[in-house]
Amino acid sequence: MNREVLSKYNVMSVAEGAGNTFEDGHNLVDADRNELNMAYAFEAVDIAKPEGYSLTHLKQVFTKWDSAFAAKGWLSIFLANHDQARLVSRFGNDSPEFRAVSSKMLTTFLMTMRGTPYYYNGDELGMTNAGFSTIDDYRDVQTLNEYQRQKNIGADLPTYLKRIAFESRDNGRTPFQWNSTANAGFTTGIPWIKVNPNYKSINAAAQEKDANSTLNYFRRIVKLRKDNPVLVYGKYTLLDAQNPGTYAYTRELNGRRLLVLLNFTSKTAPAQTGMDLGNATVLIGNYQKPSKSGTLMPYEAVVYEVK
Repeated sequence: MNREVLSKYNVMSVAEGAGNTFEDGHNLVDADRNELNMAYAFEAVDIAKPEGYSLTHLKQVFTKWDSAFAAKGWLSIFLANHDQARLVSRFGNDSPEFRAVSSKMLTTFLMTMRGTPYYYNGDELGMTNAGFSTIDDYRDVQTLNEYQRQKNIGADLPTYLKRIAFESRDNGRTPFQWNSTANAGFTTGIPWIKVNPNYKSINAAAQEKDANSTLNYFRRIVKLRKDNPVLVYGKYTLLDAQNPGTYAYTRELNGRRLLVLLNFTSKTAPAQTGMDLGNATVLIGNYQKPSKSGTLMPYEAVVYEVK
């Protein structure tokens, strides 16, 4: 396929699913194989559950995959796509108090890891799960078939509805929220699935006008990544691995070292890095006054340049 098609065009190819082993993944994407360009591994995206997830597990998974492809091959970095529920509802906190700040924190994570980040349509606004409460709201065939199966075996249907309200991919397929007009400005017709009712407060038009919006934060950190190759190619080193609330790591390239601190909780939380941040330079943060002590505000994200 590469010889007959891909090599003849300026295209990028992705191995959706990276095989059953790291060896499989390398056989698909290592440059000297002349097959595909990058691996798209699903292990991390399936961690989030309605009852929550372990941040230490998330760190282990991302660190393991980074290590396996540190010398050869190339990875995709993602936590959401068209087959997943919304990023901020699964890995962050979609309550009005924390939705924006936790969305920015997750964006910071995706844009500061080694690999090619994939970012799903609507997550730059902090779009949330739809809040569907009845099976009639869903369109996904897999979800509908499983509901019928649960019904046939006499299962607890309210429990199933609660689970799919968290994880069904239909949450990620509601119309994009352009503005506060009817159907979120997506269509003048009848959309194939309901618009999320929070579109009047979460939409692109409102966020364009707000310098502190999740949309404009997304733009700033994309620019930061493009302007700093250390965030693309730099060595990744996990710090404070067993910390259950914060994720800390460095990125190093050509004598530069950046430190990324992320609080995945709704409480203040420390990150033990062993570094003096007093003279560190803040490159970006999702709070107006980023932490310089290593103790992070709820869902705080900071990227520093350190000596």
